Amino acid sequence: MPDFEQAVDIRRLMAGFPTGVSIVTATDADGVQRGMTCTSLCSVTLRPPTLLVCLRRDSPTRQAVCAVRGLTVNLLHDRARSVAEMFGAAVPDRFERVPWTQSERGGGAHLIDAAHTIADCAVAQAQDVGDHTVVMAEVVALHHMREPVPLLYGMRRYGAWEDTAEDSLLRYDFIS
Repeated sequence: MPDFEQAVDIRRLMAGFPTGVSIVTATDADGVQRGMTCTSLCSVTLRPPTLLVCLRRDSPTRQAVCAVRGLTVNLLHDRARSVAEMFGAAVPDRFERVPWTQSERGGGAHLIDAAHTIADCAVAQAQDVGDHTVVMAEVVALHHMREPVPLLYGMRRYGAWEDTAEDSLLRYDFIS
């Protein structure tokens, strides 16, 4: 029987749970763009449309999100791995290396070449849990940039779904 009293490292557990890749952005009170790669994202409710994102407490992105009470979720497409890696590292000039536009809804940068879908959100609630902050974010605007072919992450590597003829019959038209 495992000893649950010792420190548990859940990274191996979560590595076996593939997920989509997003970049959460926010514009801080001084107008500086902040952003970080985030795989801790899920839908909470349809009414009101609410997402849950988990942000590292010591991150400048989390500080901006909580200060301005807004954020943008950029869902990355399968050819945006280099952008995901750059925003996951401490690259100081990351916003100079990617095309982006400013959200008109008070969120952060829209990564127009890296994202297939972009959601501007208002912070509804934020709760510190351990070394992260769980943010409930109400979606106030959606922007569909291209057909959704999501970048995936799991088992400590990036990938994408293979498109088979059978799968293409089940596709929804997300582009409006």
